[in-house]
This record gives sequence, structure tokens and C-alpha cells, in this order.
Amino acid sequence: MSLKRVIAVLWMAWAAWAVQAVPLVPDSDDQVIEQLPAAAARSTVQTARRSPQAAVAQAREWLAQARRSGDPRPAGQAIALLKPWAERPQASADVVLMLATAEQFLHDFEPAAQRLRALLALDGAQPQAWLTLATLRRVQGRYAESDLACRGLLRLRAELYGRACLAENAALRGRADVARRELNNLLAMHPDDATRGWLLTTLAELEERGRRPAAAEAAYRAALAAAPDDGYARLAYVDFLIAGGRGIAAREQLRDQPRSDAVLLRLVLSSAGDPAGKASAAELRERFAQADQRPGAGAAHARERALFALRVDRDPAAALALARANVALQREPLDLLVFAQAARATGRPDAITEARRITEETGLHDLRIDPLL
Repeated sequence: MSLKRVIAVLWMAWAAWAVQAVPLVPDSDDQVIEQLPAAAARSTVQTARRSPQAAVAQAREWLAQARRSGDPRPAGQAIALLKPWAERPQASADVVLMLATAEQFLHDFEPAAQRLRALLALDGAQPQAWLTLATLRRVQGRYAESDLACRGLLRLRAELYGRACLAENAALRGRADVARRELNNLLAMHPDDATRGWLLTTLAELEERGRRPAAAEAAYRAALAAAPDDGYARLAYVDFLIAGGRGIAAREQLRDQPRSDAVLLRLVLSSAGDPAGKASAAELRERFAQADQRPGAGAAHARERALFALRVDRDPAAALALARANVALQREPLDLLVFAQAARATGRPDAITEARRITEETGLHDLRIDPLL
């Protein structure tokens, strides 16, 4: 699991949302097409353009909005607002960190990593930068580089986060007993609820990869009890429920969630073709069509699109192409699992070999993937 919730990253890439595929023609002169920002909102943005501190505060608000809604436009606005400040000599650490966080949200991983490394070269006493860099490299499946950033946290005496960071990487490599023991030791330190939620979700995912469903479910439930607003933990639990054939329970978990692409996909996968699921599928298809109008935009949501192609359209060849594009960007366990599932569904030995090679390159150990390869 990524640390995006702890570091407010968000933790999939565009500065603007899609133009509609068909021009919108108002039915009457009274129809509202879009509401422009209120004067107060415009004033806030103007203030943010005059002050780096105000720019960071506004960008943080926009990024939180992007996470809640799944709409990438606010994250793109945050980047546009911060870049002029980041390009100035001696840009503040807060500006660089927030810009890197927004870039990571939009899957611009390498620009974000370069910013973080440059910042840390100037000032290594930046725990947030180390944590963000550790997360970014983990998402890319570069565990050794993530370890180095985790140890940067330990050097700054950020013990809980540094130890948890290393434990998560150990778990991904298959050192489940060591990671489980460390995570339980950290939970015994009685951190705040949000941190407990993160640690418990990490533990739940560890147990799920090890095919220990009872332990995984207990940890997921405890994580959501500690941090009920944690969207990442909720979606991870929903995936667990769907994989176990528990669609009704999965939809219950999604009831009050914003209709992001990820949530819509889970609603489709958990609905077994009922009318609500078909409506969600149609909405998601339209969003994909909108995204296709932007050059290069398809790769940013390739994971969701690969899952849709594989499980809804029953098109393994399309799913494999999308999953391949996705793992070129990010290599979290779900990314590699979808790639392996698509490769197996095509029945192509070369695709299965490719999936095995990429999984071995990362060093990931996941008992859900092993039988597919």
C-alpha cells in the first residue's frame, strides 16, 4: 500500500478535464452551462499569485478537492499556480513539496522525483520530502530506492514513519513475518487514528497478498474504524470484497463515496450486470471517451481501463495493452496483478513471460499473482 494518505499524496494526469465529445447545445436561454468562480474565489486565487505561502495553501485545497472528487482539474490548477514560484531562485521547500505532491497525483513521477531529490540535496532535513520520495519510488516498484528514502526519515528521527516505510517495503518483498511484527509493534505505540488507519491498511494488504483472508478482513475493518474517511483503505477493502465474490457488501462500502472513476469501476464490478451497474458502466465509458480526446491521457487511467476491458468488455487483448501501458508508469501490486490476469486471459505464453519478468524485476511477492505466472 502507498503512503499517500499520510503524506496527502494522491497519493493518478491532466491539467484540464475533457471537452465533451458532443457539443452542448442549451435547451433554452435560461439553461446554466457552467457557474464561473465567485468574486471571492477569484480574489483568493489572485492573492495566491502574489504570495508563495498563499499559493501553497490554495494548491493544498485544490489537491484535496481533486482527491475527493476524482476530477484532475483542481490538481492541474495547483500545478499551474505553483510552477512560477517553484522556478524562482531559492524556492521554498513548501512550494517544491506541494508541487511534487500534485505532480505525483497526476502520475508525473519523474519530474516529482527530480524536484524532491534537488530539494533534499540542498536540505536533507525535510521529512516530508523523504516520505514523498519513498512513496513515489514504491509506487514505481523501485523498492531499493524507496528504502534509501525511508532511511532518510530514520536519520531525522522520524522513527514511526521510517520504520513503517521500511516494513511496507519488506512486506512487498515477501518478508511477511518481519513486516507483520514491525507493524504490530508500531500500532502498540498508539499513534493517532489516521496513522493507525494507514498502518492497519498496510497490514491488511500484507495479509491479502499472503492469502490470509480472515486476517486481512479484520485489519481492513479496524483500519476503517480508525479512519472512516480514508478513501484508499475503503477502495482496497472493496477490492478485497469483490475478489471474494461479495458484491453486495462491496456496494455498501461505496454507498457514500464520490463517483470517481475508481469508485464507478468498483460499482460496475460489484453489480453483476444489474441496472445500476449498467448505468455506472455507461457513465464510465463516457468518461473514457472524454479522456481519449486528450493526447496521451489514456495511460494515466490505464489500470481502471484495463480492469474494465478485462472484466466488463471481456476483451483480454485490449486489457493486456492497457495493463502494459499502466505498468510502464506504476507497479503497485494491483497493477501487476491486473497485468498478470490480462496476460493469462489472452493465453499468450509471451505475455505471461513478460508479466513474470516484470514482477520479478520489482521483487514483489504476491500469492495472488504466483498462480497466474
